[in-house]
Amino acid sequence: MCFSKMITNAWTNNKSMVCVGLDPDPAKIPHFFSDSSESIFEFNKAIIDATSDLVCAYKLQIAYYSAYGLEDQLLKSIEYIHEHAKWVPAILDSKRGDIGSTAQMYAKEAFVRYNADAVTANPFLGLDSLKPFLDHEDKGVFVLCRTSNPGGSQLQDFPSPDNPLYLHIARTAEKSWNYNNNVGLVAGATYPEELQQIRSLVPTMPLLIPGIGFQGGDLESSVTAGIDEDGMGIIINSSRGIIYAGKDADFAEKSRAATLDLRDKINAVIETRQ
Repeated sequence: MCFSKMITNAWTNNKSMVCVGLDPDPAKIPHFFSDSSESIFEFNKAIIDATSDLVCAYKLQIAYYSAYGLEDQLLKSIEYIHEHAKWVPAILDSKRGDIGSTAQMYAKEAFVRYNADAVTANPFLGLDSLKPFLDHEDKGVFVLCRTSNPGGSQLQDFPSPDNPLYLHIARTAEKSWNYNNNVGLVAGATYPEELQQIRSLVPTMPLLIPGIGFQGGDLESSVTAGIDEDGMGIIINSSRGIIYAGKDADFAEKSRAATLDLRDKINAVIETRQ
């Protein structure tokens, strides 16, 4: 099944716009996993089992795995999502961007080695750096547009408030890059006004929205700015607020409770806007 159908089914079937970020730090997961040779996978597995009926996606940040040489546990985690949460897509957050054969290898990494359903990509090098990803027409490609970090303003607001780079990226994504109808944009919850501008330019494109929780993004403003005409179209990511909701034996139950709470808050905002 192609990514666009997967995410639509997950939005509809789970009545959820929540994406759980599986970004586990070995120093922060419950201590009783330390005896396992696959502690990260076992931790992810418990989170997936506890939340798979409450989410629209899982996002796995590759750095949390490759920094410790745990790519095998990243792969197993994605495989587990495909086996036990078949209706929920796995997004590999790798933010790759390069040209030529290197870009082709990055696309192969995401879609062949890890079999991710979607990937994040850096558009700074233009279409030739994105095309190897975009040509996988059954996969999703989330292009960085207006990121949630404060330093993003140094480039993304350039050259002027009336014509910032992030709006140029949104226009180009809509007009030129989405030839396989598989492009989404990354737009941070920390900038809801910019998020609303982006949505106006890409009315049907899925938006991956980080920045809720620890980064300080406002949930109500972000949901209101990001939803499409059908009351869907957004993927609200939460990582630390969900996976570290508990530290004891009941950590998975607390992660489920945090996911349910976020889902219900998002849905409450959407209901008031319809």
